[in-house]
Amino acid sequence: MHHRQSSQPSNGFPRRTLLAAATAGAAAVTLSAAPAQAAAPSDRSLKKVISGMSLEEKVGQLFVMRVYGHSATTPDQADIDANLKEIGVRTADELIDKYKLGGIIYFQWAHNVRDPHQIADLSNGIQRAGQRQPSRIPLLIATDQEHGIVCRVGKPATLFPGAMALGAGGSHSDARRAGQIAGAELRALGIVQDYAPDADVNVNPANPVIGVRSFGADPEAVAGMVAAQVKGYQSAHIASTAKHFPGHGDTATDSHTGLPVITHTREQWEELDRPSFRAAIAAGIDSIMTAHIVVPALDPAEDPATLSHPILTGILREQLGYDGVVITDSLGMEGVRTKYGDARVPVLALQAGVDQLLNPPTLDVSWNAVLSAVKSGELTEDRLDESILRILRLKAKLGLFKDPYVSHRDVDRTVGTAAHLAAADRIAERTTTLLVNKERLLPLSRRTHRNVLVLGANPASPSLSDGPPTTVIGAALTERGFSATVLATGTAPSQAVIDQAVAAAAGKDAVVIGTYNVTAGSAQQKLVNAVAATGVPVVTLSLRNPYDVAQLGAADAHVAAYSWIDVELRAAVRVLTGAATPRGRLPVPVQKADDPTQVLYPIGYGLKY
Repeated sequence: MHHRQSSQPSNGFPRRTLLAAATAGAAAVTLSAAPAQAAAPSDRSLKKVISGMSLEEKVGQLFVMRVYGHSATTPDQADIDANLKEIGVRTADELIDKYKLGGIIYFQWAHNVRDPHQIADLSNGIQRAGQRQPSRIPLLIATDQEHGIVCRVGKPATLFPGAMALGAGGSHSDARRAGQIAGAELRALGIVQDYAPDADVNVNPANPVIGVRSFGADPEAVAGMVAAQVKGYQSAHIASTAKHFPGHGDTATDSHTGLPVITHTREQWEELDRPSFRAAIAAGIDSIMTAHIVVPALDPAEDPATLSHPILTGILREQLGYDGVVITDSLGMEGVRTKYGDARVPVLALQAGVDQLLNPPTLDVSWNAVLSAVKSGELTEDRLDESILRILRLKAKLGLFKDPYVSHRDVDRTVGTAAHLAAADRIAERTTTLLVNKERLLPLSRRTHRNVLVLGANPASPSLSDGPPTTVIGAALTERGFSATVLATGTAPSQAVIDQAVAAAAGKDAVVIGTYNVTAGSAQQKLVNAVAATGVPVVTLSLRNPYDVAQLGAADAHVAAYSWIDVELRAAVRVLTGAATPRGRLPVPVQKADDPTQVLYPIGYGLKY
């Protein structure tokens, strides 16, 4: 999805197609069909609905679109202006009225997600607009709530560790419980389709777009976690979405900005990328999102997978036997726009086997392109009906035809409850991974290491949180009875900032440094080296990729948190201070900084107290 944030820097590792360290042998998970839902309208009655739809309604049903504003009818003037500029309408209400949309996607940057009651009201407003259309079809309201670093709905909703953290925890029951709680809270807000979990297998440490969004580097372990999350989400009566098919885990290019090429052979794809999607399908996944990547071994024409008939119909539909909804990744991403123009992309996607067209850059162009393709005979109306039936089946399964609305009462009973927040804390504690602990520095004792300096990076918060990471770490230390001083040093500290940090470390009992995607010779590495050279004990805490540890040999201890959301940072501080014991184990291998062909820490590595 389009994240509106800069892609993470690579780790400086050369691209490697297969990691010898991606060890197999993770515990298998027993897959079963999703539980049967209450009786939904039959295919016969849904086909009757389709037969009564106008061509314009059919075209609209295929699109899922962004829209600015906190309200469907009365957004702020700045959001009205943004809608007029990008979409040619003023409000969500007008958007649905004009284009007969099948779905809406929520973003923070589009101001859709201020607070729980507002989100519920926006969802109800969108559904009311749908009910005013001739065929009165409810909308699928969706968002990217992967947790970890990709989160659209923030506090006071419950936020959970992301995929790689859950992979480090290794617990299927924790993954399922996180999905169940997160799904229940989204459903209470009127969000019925979540673009999660990420089913990519992150075998490339330099991957600039997936990384900690993946459960790990071992295909079987990832498959088990994906199945557990799918079951958790869908038990809460929302649609889960496995992404990004056929697998975005071994890319060195960000598909938001370019078109990645995956050089896996067909055999390597079957061994590495296929298992997690097969597991999602076996677990009853409701929707699968495509990747804007080229895989020549799967499609010699080298079309992006989103536009590839051999990949989406030949492999996903026919070989893997999937008949649920297929949705594109955002059509505004560069990866899908490089080879064909915006007017061709939606038509080619439908011909390839896609059902939902997500977030086109210019809706008017894409919508009219599909309409024209049907009128010219390039696309048949039967082909549209096939996708619309899948979409309506999903809406029926979710109970939207029966009642598409949500209530403030359910919001208050469900979102961010004490029980949910406590569950998130417990799950986060089980993910924190201790990788280095020289001379048993950790856990820090209030008697011997009371005065702590907190340094480090403050990446933009991925959610509505209590503040930047250094502030959260400092506050959590203070709560534990330590005296914490905070000095934010950023991802690229200047020499003057490094000097300031060294001066601040004087007289301190310990220094905790939050690191963010450290590369060889980088300013963050220099900061750690300079502070460690003063002799004060240094604890580094990787805020995103666990690969940082390979560049931080000067640190006395290192802990991987896998993201900088509050729940993970506070859990990491509980581990640092001995209030919790470290239980996480690396779900990816970490290579040596000076020889990336050698593994420094293998999958499954993790120290305990």
